[in-house]
Amino acid sequence: MTKTKSDKSSGLTLKHKIGYGLGDAGGCMTFAIMGSTFSMYCTDALKIDTALLAILLAVWNVWDFINDPLMGAFMDKSFAKKHNPKGKFRPWLLRSAPLLCVSFIALWSVPSLFEGLSLVCVLFGLKILYEGAYTMFNIPMGSLLSAMADNDQERATLSSARGFGSAVGNAIPVMLMPMLIKKFGQTNSTGYAVGAVICALIGFAMCLGHYALTEERTVADVQDKEQQNIKITDIINVFRVNRPFLALCIHGLCICMMQYVSNTLTNYMFSIVYDDLALVTYGSIASAPFMMITLLGGPYLAKKFGLEKFIRIGLLAGSVLYIGLFGLHMITAVNPYVHIIISNMALGLASMSIYMQWGLVSEAIDYNEMITGKRTEGSIYGTFNLSRRVGQTIGNSAAIFLLGVIGYDAELKIQAAGTVSGIKVLCVLLPGIFVLGSWAAFKFLWNMDKETRDKIDEFKKAQKEQ
Repeated sequence: MTKTKSDKSSGLTLKHKIGYGLGDAGGCMTFAIMGSTFSMYCTDALKIDTALLAILLAVWNVWDFINDPLMGAFMDKSFAKKHNPKGKFRPWLLRSAPLLCVSFIALWSVPSLFEGLSLVCVLFGLKILYEGAYTMFNIPMGSLLSAMADNDQERATLSSARGFGSAVGNAIPVMLMPMLIKKFGQTNSTGYAVGAVICALIGFAMCLGHYALTEERTVADVQDKEQQNIKITDIINVFRVNRPFLALCIHGLCICMMQYVSNTLTNYMFSIVYDDLALVTYGSIASAPFMMITLLGGPYLAKKFGLEKFIRIGLLAGSVLYIGLFGLHMITAVNPYVHIIISNMALGLASMSIYMQWGLVSEAIDYNEMITGKRTEGSIYGTFNLSRRVGQTIGNSAAIFLLGVIGYDAELKIQAAGTVSGIKVLCVLLPGIFVLGSWAAFKFLWNMDKETRDKIDEFKKAQKEQ
């Protein structure tokens, strides 16, 4: 059995919270641009054919699916063998941050220096390098929560801090990049490169702040033979014996499908049903208060109700609001502002699970160590990330596919009645069903009750006393 010691018994400090939030802020400074602008950069600035880009995106997505769990398992196995005294995760932050910064800048600047097949090959290689560097930073950053928090309150607090960091890291590049592209021109690669340099350097500084202000409060001292014998294939056994982790993976799949279907089709909802795309801006503004309330009140409510129950209540309430709003759309013409308010309430309640889920991942890691004798934060976090990436890919692809199924025609100024109804199904009912799937995962698969948590606490206490 692993013998551990608690380096800090005074709990989390403000420094810890700020430091942990800086991790996702730094990562999102580059990741947000990849989601919002990379396709435009490829098609408009680099002049890559859309059919070829589609093939490249498919290959890159497969690479993303592979590298998350493999990177996590590699970190677990590396620590089990070498037992770095500086910690299990923080050394990887320092190794990956420079690589993340340099590879991102190169991805958005170097390909424009080439043409034809050479351009495609360079772009392909740099994208692979960037995704590998991002995974090398993101896996230890996320896994670090389990080494910093000991209870639901601390997990919720760090999850909330990560949510704030994510909001900041997403907001800066999303506001900055469009202004630079407009200034230099949509087909000019210079604007993309300038934006990449600015965001990468800001992100790099945040990543270094994350390293400097965090610490692994529980550090492994001695590892027995079983703990040292960590294998890449251990994650298969985790699915078999760790029901909380299985529930989290199903939740990650469903909630990301909801998120990406909504993100992909929101513009169509307002342009087709309400004939006013400007309403999207009002919707974004309206969503901000719900996010702030969630992040500020999350730790308190998690302490009052328990983290898992708090998330489960939010998911069920969000699903009910989505499905209720769809029913309203079916019987009457819903005022656009009523739609904005109700849909954002539903999204805000469902999104509590996204902001607060990291604490549950940490709990699943503790549970897994108790039942298997192995502490594999990297493998578990990496595989959970894989389930989320699969959900993102399915949600994005399915949204575009189903748009064609319902008969959407970009050439028509007024869409057919069936298409309008179909948009309501895709933008309101489908997210409600996905959120209900997340709720069901916690309701019927999650088996962490008070008795189990008490056993985990006793297990961890026994480790500290050894």
